[in-house]
Amino acid sequence: MRALSVTPIHLPPEEITRRQARYDRLAPPGLTIELHDVGAGAPGTLDDEESIRVSEREVAAALAAAGEGWDVVFPDCVLDPAVPDGPSDLGVPVLGLLKLSSMALAAKNVRFGAVVRNEAIGAELGRRLKAYGLDAYVAGIAVLELPFDAVAEGETWNAALGAAVGALAAQGAAAVINGCSAVDVEEGRFAAEVVDPTALALRVLVAGRAS
Repeated sequence: MRALSVTPIHLPPEEITRRQARYDRLAPPGLTIELHDVGAGAPGTLDDEESIRVSEREVAAALAAAGEGWDVVFPDCVLDPAVPDGPSDLGVPVLGLLKLSSMALAAKNVRFGAVVRNEAIGAELGRRLKAYGLDAYVAGIAVLELPFDAVAEGETWNAALGAAVGALAAQGAAAVINGCSAVDVEEGRFAAEVVDPTALALRVLVAGRAS
C-alpha cells in the first residue's frame, strides 16, 4: 500500500527528512509512506486560527493535486486539515490521523485526553473531536504552551508532558493522545498511557486494509 502524507505547514528540508525517517520507522509492514511538503503558501507554524485555516486550504489543494498512484492520502497533522466528514471526492481515500486514532480508542471504550502545543491547536482539536461525535470519550485537552521548536526536540516536549498527563489522568483519562504527529514520546513513565496518534493510526490503517 502506498500512502502520500502532506505536511500542514511549510517546512525546511531537514525537518522533512526527520519526519520522513519517522514514518519509515513507524510504518507497519506492507505500508510505504511518502511525505511531501505542502508548499510555500502554507504558514510556518500553527499559532492562531487564521494560520490553521490557511493550512487547511493549502493542504486541501496539495491533496487535490496529488495525482495518481496512491492508495490513500492523509495530512501529516493531528488536526486532520482538509479531511472530509464523509467519503472523499478525490478518487482516493483521504484519512485523518486524529480520526483513526481517536475512534480506535473510542471503539475500545477508552476515555482519553489530549495534550497540545498551544491554545489555538487545542481549540481546533476539540472542534474536530466534537465533529467526530466523541465528546463523551474526551476527558480534557491540556495545553503545554511550548514553542514550535519543541516539536523537533523530543526532550523538551517530554519534559512538559508529566504534569499535563497527570492532570488529565485525574480527570478520568486512561489514555492521552499526544497532540503532535511528529514527536516521539517516552513510554512507561506517565500517569496514563500516552498515545502516539501517528503510530496508532498507521496500525489501524493497515489492519483495516487487511480485513
